[in-house]
Amino acid sequence: MTELPKQQSKLWQDPNLLIVFSVTLIAIQGVASLTPAIPKISQQLNISPKDIGLLITFFTLPGVFLTPVLGILADRYGRKRILSPSLMMFGLAGFACFFARDFQLLLASRFLQGVGAAAIGSLNITLIGDLYSGRERAAAMGYNASVLSTGTATYPVIGGALATLGWYMPFLLPLLALPVGFLVLFRLKNPEPTSTENLSQYLKNTLRHLMNRQVLGLFGVSLGTFILLYGVYLTFFPLLMDEEFHAPPFIIGLVMSTSSVSTAITSFQLGWLTKWFAQRTLMKIAFIFYALTLVLVPLIHNIWLLLIPTVIFGIAQGLNMPSILTLLTGLAPMDQRAAILSLNGTVLRLGQTLGPFIMGLVYAFWQMNGVFIGGMVLALMLFALVSATLTPPKTGVN
Repeated sequence: MTELPKQQSKLWQDPNLLIVFSVTLIAIQGVASLTPAIPKISQQLNISPKDIGLLITFFTLPGVFLTPVLGILADRYGRKRILSPSLMMFGLAGFACFFARDFQLLLASRFLQGVGAAAIGSLNITLIGDLYSGRERAAAMGYNASVLSTGTATYPVIGGALATLGWYMPFLLPLLALPVGFLVLFRLKNPEPTSTENLSQYLKNTLRHLMNRQVLGLFGVSLGTFILLYGVYLTFFPLLMDEEFHAPPFIIGLVMSTSSVSTAITSFQLGWLTKWFAQRTLMKIAFIFYALTLVLVPLIHNIWLLLIPTVIFGIAQGLNMPSILTLLTGLAPMDQRAAILSLNGTVLRLGQTLGPFIMGLVYAFWQMNGVFIGGMVLALMLFALVSATLTPPKTGVN
């Protein structure tokens, strides 16, 4: 498949990549924009705290099962035929939540919105792999990660502002998915898979590529990274600030948001960094930074000094996540790429689920310091996994 022409110096202005950015911003909207409204939803609909988390669970659950299936369909029938309808369903089901005044109806709408969301978060990465190669691909992944981090930092602010007008107001935001769906359908100029192999042969070839040592290594690194992110950073770092410094929620959010800023800045420079460092090297540096962060946190006794490890953690994320995705897209042939990246999306969801549980067990035995020491050990184990499984190519830079 011939690569589409682009201007190297203005890659971030490529209309195709701008459409991918818009898909990425939709992909993270379903949770990031809603979390500030959850307390108000709980109060207005008289939902107990133990049940209100179902708003997130019902949204994420369909993706666990559907993401790999939709990835296979995207390989077989084309990216647009799966992505555009998914965006439409996301938008319409999300907007239906705006009218729900019953919790069961709200959960049903969230489930349907989750069905729409299942393919979005992996097909955006698949499109980057299809559209670009080499350092252009690395740069595009970095730009996309920067957009994702910016959205992660700003959506809660937008959602919180809308929620002050009414708990249902953040559900207006999914409507943005509708014009994005039309952009994908009519304006995105992307290559599509052209394989004529039957389903049985396709599945055999996909399984063969999944058994590649480097692919399995990248899946393992993805899993471990999300255990660190959701188990240590997003769960226990806020608890530490509350226990040690009695920080109010606003200060906790302010300190933690600095990691998103440093991630965005670092990711934006990934194309330049790959001129000097192989992506495997950048990943190794990232895990050293993760470990450094987790060593520093328990030693700090001034809350504002915690900005140092949060910035370092964000730099690690900016080096690591787009590098994982760039390497994975390079190892996945176009005709199996959507399925392999969709399976990686399932691995990420598994890490999101396991992280808080595993680190909760660590906390039960070794308390707060044990969580950060355990996280440091995991970061060093992931460094070793990168070294053992992601062997550098014999020629060129991957």
